Amino acid sequence: MTQATFTPRVFSGIKPSGGLQLGNYLGAIKRFVGMQGEMETIYCVVDLHAITVWQDPQELARGTREVAAGYLAAGLDPTKSILFNQSQVAAHAELGWIFNCVARMGWMNRMTQFKDKAGKNAENVSLGLYAYPSLMAADILLYHATHVPVGEDQKQHVELTRDIAAKFNHDYKTDFFPLTEPVIGGPAARIMNLRDGTKKMSKSGESDMERINMLDDADTIAKKFKKAKSDPEPLPENVEGLKDRPEARNLVDIYAALNDQTPEQVIAEFGGAGWGKFKPALADMAVAKLAPISGEMKRLMDDPAEIDRILGEGAAKAREIAEPILKKTYDIVGMLRS
Repeated sequence: MTQATFTPRVFSGIKPSGGLQLGNYLGAIKRFVGMQGEMETIYCVVDLHAITVWQDPQELARGTREVAAGYLAAGLDPTKSILFNQSQVAAHAELGWIFNCVARMGWMNRMTQFKDKAGKNAENVSLGLYAYPSLMAADILLYHATHVPVGEDQKQHVELTRDIAAKFNHDYKTDFFPLTEPVIGGPAARIMNLRDGTKKMSKSGESDMERINMLDDADTIAKKFKKAKSDPEPLPENVEGLKDRPEARNLVDIYAALNDQTPEQVIAEFGGAGWGKFKPALADMAVAKLAPISGEMKRLMDDPAEIDRILGEGAAKAREIAEPILKKTYDIVGMLRS
C-alpha cells in the first residue's frame, strides 16, 4: 500500500478547568504561538475533556473564555491559526466513539495519567476520565494533524493516538489516518511549583504563592518570584550543578523559557550569583514578559462577546476541515447514511 501524503498540520488543546497559570503559558501557549507560520495550526479549548470531572457550568463557560483570552493575549492570530472550543465541533465526539471501538482495553489500562488522576478512587470516577485518551486521539486525527506539541507527561497519549491510527488503518486496509508525531518542548516544557520544585505547578495547589496565574498583575508576579523557594547555595558555574537542586533548576528553567534562552546561557550570565541578585532579575524580566499578557487577557475577558465571536468563527473553519474527514471515516467503516 502506498504511503499517503498528509499536509503538515499542528493540533493541540488546553482544558478550561480552572485558571491559566505559567505552566500552561510556557509549556503550551507560548510554543503554540511560535509555531504559527511554520505549518497549518489548529488550537482548541477542550471543554469536552474538562467535564470528565464535574464542572460548575458557569465556571466552565468562564474558564473557556479565559483560555481563549490567554491564547489571544499571548499572540495567537485568528487569521493565521484556527482557534475554537471543542464542543462547537460535534465531529470530535462522533469520531471519539468510533475510536472507542478501535482502542483496546489493555491500551487504556496502561495510561499512567488515568492512574494518577483516579488514585485509589478508580471505581468512582467517570467513564469519560477513563476513555478520554481515545477522544484526544479523535481531536488530533479529525484534522489529520501530523504534529502535536505536548509536554512529556502527554507523550503517552500521542503514542496511543498513533496506535489507534495504525490499528484503524490496518483493520480497514487503508492509509487514511497519519501517524502523528509528538513535538516535545524546550527548557521549561514542565514548570514546577514555586514552593516545591519536585511538584508540577498546578491550578489546584493549596497556596496561590505556588504558581503564577496568567491574570496576576505586575506586583503579584514580582512578589511571587521574589518569595519563591530557593536553597542556601549560589547558582552553580555550570548546568550540571543544578542536578540535585530542584528549586534552583526550576527558576533557571523559567528564566530561560521566558527569555528565549537555554539554561546554559542563563548560567553563563548568573553562575556564582546569589539569590539576592537572580530572583529580582527573574522577577523584573517576568513582569516585563507577563504583565502585558495579563493586561490584555483582562481586557478581553471584559468583552466576552468578542471572545465568543472569535471562537465561533474558528469553529466554522474547523468544521470545514473536520466534516469531510469524518464523512470519509464513516464511509470506510461502512456507516449507511441516506
